[in-house]
Amino acid sequence: MAAVVRGGRSRPDASAARPALRLVEETPWRWRIDRAGDMKVPGVVFASRDLLPEAAADQSLQQVANVATLPGIVEASYAMPDLHWGYGFPIGGVAATEVDNDGVVSPGGVGFDISCGVRLLIAPIDRGELAFRLEMVMDALEELVPRGMGRGGVWELGEPELRRVLQGGARAAVERGYGDERDLERCEDGGLLEGADADAVSERALARGLHQVGSLGSGNHFLEVQVVEEVLDAAVAACFGLRVGQVCVMIHSGSRGLGHQVCTDSVAGIEAAMRRYGLSVPDRQLACVPVRSPEGRAYLAAMAAAANYGRANRQLLSVVARRAFSRVLGASGRLELLYDVSHNLAKLETHVVDGRARLLCVHRKGATRALPPGHRDVPADLAEAGQPVLVPGSMGTASYVLVGEPGAGAFASTCHGAGRAMSRTAARHQVSGAALRRELVAAGVAVRASSNRGLAEEAPTSYKDIDAVVSCVERAGLARRVARLVPVGVVKG
Repeated sequence: MAAVVRGGRSRPDASAARPALRLVEETPWRWRIDRAGDMKVPGVVFASRDLLPEAAADQSLQQVANVATLPGIVEASYAMPDLHWGYGFPIGGVAATEVDNDGVVSPGGVGFDISCGVRLLIAPIDRGELAFRLEMVMDALEELVPRGMGRGGVWELGEPELRRVLQGGARAAVERGYGDERDLERCEDGGLLEGADADAVSERALARGLHQVGSLGSGNHFLEVQVVEEVLDAAVAACFGLRVGQVCVMIHSGSRGLGHQVCTDSVAGIEAAMRRYGLSVPDRQLACVPVRSPEGRAYLAAMAAAANYGRANRQLLSVVARRAFSRVLGASGRLELLYDVSHNLAKLETHVVDGRARLLCVHRKGATRALPPGHRDVPADLAEAGQPVLVPGSMGTASYVLVGEPGAGAFASTCHGAGRAMSRTAARHQVSGAALRRELVAAGVAVRASSNRGLAEEAPTSYKDIDAVVSCVERAGLARRVARLVPVGVVKG
């Protein structure tokens, strides 16, 4: 079935004239945007009818088409079921450019919160063992976890040590005694993204990063105490160490002000450089340069440094969570890391395209890598099962652990969360933060939040249905459900 969708509202800096998008339903879980205008490849949207964005209210489908115009793009401009409007790329967007065929890198394909990601820690105790001490655990987390805009972090750094973090990521934190080697074995890329260069990071970005490593931030970032409500794949869950009733801690945070500044600096420089390479894009927020250009290399080096900061940040937050649990529960509260994965990165990866292995720059903006069983980058003790994929829901709703599927496509990528359905401003106008706090507590979720305003902005009604999103991911063959987790406590900035 085909439908014609006209572009929704336009950004002030975007072209006013937009051709109609031809949207073809290939399956109930996959839609194609046919090539038109300057599109070099089609768009592919993984979504059910209910999850497709409304063109009149959200221009993310137009953004999928815009991304398809990037020089060197291969296969398709992909969008995940949690798709929504973003900066340049839609959030939930995936695109790969061929490095040796004029492929470009675009900061808009990564976003401002570089290496924002999720990690899941698992405890040896069950819900019943935690129940009577949950409030004490939440009090300890509230005391120990730095959160909110501009708040300080766990590790107060001088500039030389900050530079070591930018080069060394989570490994630099572990070397200073924040965690152990096993943590690194369960991190994407071993907790360290290669190619980082601290000298590529501006003085302003360094200044913003000095006092925030080991802090939660605000917005949709959180630390949740969760319980495994349902196991959907017993064999994989056993490999991951998950069982029904088990207590877990999920952490969602990124590179804080340092990453935001790196993106801000890079967008300005890359936009200015585009003319030298004869490049043009339909939206200035898709500013890009060839991957192998000096500006492209500089961006990737600064991005990797910010990514390492984000990974060190989550490592330190894990240490804080462990302190809180051990303070209340002693040895029975020991938290082990299942996995840590980012969802805002551009990475150089080799994939087979049209029967040939090619070096690609894979942009994942609000999308998560989902590697299949046997992949060389999956930790050895999980290789038989595949890479854990961590998909947080909205506050107060379920989250999921998935696993990568063989031959899934979209460069082994999947969704990163529920995906916003309403802006933060709209949510504040429609939801009372105080009332939401009472509702969460009545539902058995202990809340530790800095403000009712922040709660209102992250109300579950402002997000898509996580169960519908994950069901679509599975039906589209992108990843498979392993376990469903529900919150019993949430810490937010």
